[in-house]
Amino acid sequence: MALVPEPSEAGEGMSEPLRVVVADDQALVRSGFTMILAAAGVDVVGEAGDGEAALAAVRRLRPDVVLMDIRMPGMDGLEATRRLLASGATTTAGEPTRVIILTTFDLDEYVYAALRTGASGFLLKDVTPDHLVHAVRLVRDGDALLAPSITRRLVDRFTSGRGVVEDHGALPTLTAREREVLVLLARGLSNAELAAELQLGEATVKTHVARILAKLQLRDRVQAVIFAYESGLVSPGS
Repeated sequence: MALVPEPSEAGEGMSEPLRVVVADDQALVRSGFTMILAAAGVDVVGEAGDGEAALAAVRRLRPDVVLMDIRMPGMDGLEATRRLLASGATTTAGEPTRVIILTTFDLDEYVYAALRTGASGFLLKDVTPDHLVHAVRLVRDGDALLAPSITRRLVDRFTSGRGVVEDHGALPTLTAREREVLVLLARGLSNAELAAELQLGEATVKTHVARILAKLQLRDRVQAVIFAYESGLVSPGS
């Protein structure tokens, strides 16, 4: 689960147009991201300057991915993300609409809250054009845009001294093998690396990951990583 895979791997096997909404209170940022994405063949179907406008755009346009600035006037990106994901927003193809948080700081407490809510990752606003394009493609395909090392820093900083954030009563529903997979997942292993470590086929690993997400009622691998730390299954310092 790399922060962003190499640009040469971007978009392989994709056939459907990728539809994006850009939400940021700075018009220059919106236009810059729109130009970069459009030049790469990504369809920016809408823009928004605040959270309310972002929600309205998502309801109307049903994009694959929303680039959501975390700090906007009125309704901020955190609240907009929470409402968007709680509403079960879907794309025109019926898949979940996914959110990438935009921020200037990689240790912003609001980023951590957004990831816990269900955002699929975050990008710093000084991201390179290649990585921006790659990020939206990666997330559209359901992967997670967050290195576990960054998750550990976020969890360590924002849960330090508070103990487990909430009661993770679903943890006992995992089998011993599923717990093993979750621990390795939280430490950053890809499906191929998990398969090699556990001497399993990749298809079997994917089945284990899918069952973990279903049992714990998690959206994606980002939430699985956070769950592993908050439940105490993996220590932030490890």
